[in-house]
Amino acid sequence: MGRPEMPRAVTRIGAQQLCELLGEWRADGGSAYRALAASVRGLVREGRLPMTSRLPAERDLADALAVSRTTVASAYELLRAEGSLISLRGVGSFVALDRAQPRCAQEPGPIDLTVAALPAPEPWLSRMMAGAVADLPGYTGGHGAFPAGLPELRAAIAARYTARGLPTGPEQILVTNGATGAFTLLVRQFGAPGERMVVEEPTHPGVLRSLTRAGIRPVPVRLLEHGWDLGAWRRALQAAQPGLACVTPDFHAPTGLLMPDEQRRDLVALARAAGATLVADESMAELSLDPAIPSPPPLAAHDTPDRSGTVITVGSAGKAYWGGLRIGWIRAGAQTVRRLAEQRLGLDVSSPVIDQLVLARMLGDPGVLAEVLDFQRDRARARRDVLVALLRRELPAWTFQVPTGGLALWARTGGASARAVADAAERHGVRLAAESHFGVAGGSPDDHVRLPYTQPPDVLAESVRRLAGALRAAECGTAPARGNVPMSF
Repeated sequence: MGRPEMPRAVTRIGAQQLCELLGEWRADGGSAYRALAASVRGLVREGRLPMTSRLPAERDLADALAVSRTTVASAYELLRAEGSLISLRGVGSFVALDRAQPRCAQEPGPIDLTVAALPAPEPWLSRMMAGAVADLPGYTGGHGAFPAGLPELRAAIAARYTARGLPTGPEQILVTNGATGAFTLLVRQFGAPGERMVVEEPTHPGVLRSLTRAGIRPVPVRLLEHGWDLGAWRRALQAAQPGLACVTPDFHAPTGLLMPDEQRRDLVALARAAGATLVADESMAELSLDPAIPSPPPLAAHDTPDRSGTVITVGSAGKAYWGGLRIGWIRAGAQTVRRLAEQRLGLDVSSPVIDQLVLARMLGDPGVLAEVLDFQRDRARARRDVLVALLRRELPAWTFQVPTGGLALWARTGGASARAVADAAERHGVRLAAESHFGVAGGSPDDHVRLPYTQPPDVLAESVRRLAGALRAAECGTAPARGNVPMSF
């Protein structure tokens, strides 16, 4: 997408002028940047800050308000994420012309909706990277290989689990190259060619690819519209007698479903009775977008101490923090972690030291971690709400549940073939993933598409406009797909 055009009629707002308009904007408690963003938004709503106003530069406003530049930069970014502000490099930041209908550049170009990952949380990530670079000389005198992960990162991840209600020690953590690396390692350790593994359907395509490479047969258990069918899980576990079963209880990819705590307890009991190890993918666990809905404890919290080992947890920095940090981890019993670290030496040896240092700094500072998570959740929530409003207006025949977390909508295509929708969308310049991409070959229905809300509001608006155009062109019947194979992560 090209950059948006600068508004023609511009009212320039100086830093001191905006400071006076804001008055006493600081809220009692909570994040300063969110209070600042809310106050600017209120000025626009009240008409005291005209549309197309050019706001002061971040540094100038920070000086006028006596706050850090980070606070102002984060407030501006939140306003951009929800469509209230547009920024042009080298020109400035402007109050958006129409918050309900974010503007999009007129230049044609493909839009990729196959990737469900947020941009990096700036300026925090760059600050953490600078600190990690300063820490790096302490490690360059050695070989740089840490098969189980840097001790400080293992301790920080363990502390995060403990804070979420699952007491964990550093010896229970193995750092990996992303969640995919974690899952590949687990399949190699616990699976063998010809064995079966129970998986959800739909499920993450990376899981299916790892099983295919290992020669393991997936046994799918279909998700219901509103959650997990534990009766079907019981039957599948008893019939398949798998060594492993994989479940995504926290904002399931791609449906966005959240498993209630009672179902978590019952599923762990079913796996224990069947002698299966549950692999819980928690890559989305930190991305709760509805503060009114409490997040259940991790699935492994129901793994009784005397039978520890029924649940192995996989986590990742790629969803909540940034996809460019290729760091994942496994939480398991200490003995299992030692075995996996030995097995790993024949796979990829270890994870990059610099990436581990960045994440260790972020997780190890409670204040920074809270700010980063607030920022990423606010950005995802704002973009989710933009996409929901656009779909309801432009594609009213499509139905979906508004997810309470995660990074994508799972939309039913109103009777059209999802594969045909994906093909038609690609001809109109939008790449997206149809339901068949998330299912076991030959068994998946064909009436859903995944729509990530990780792109900026103007890109989401243009995407939905193109999708609606594809449907109006009557190109989405029941014709077979022509090989749309998205990257999809």
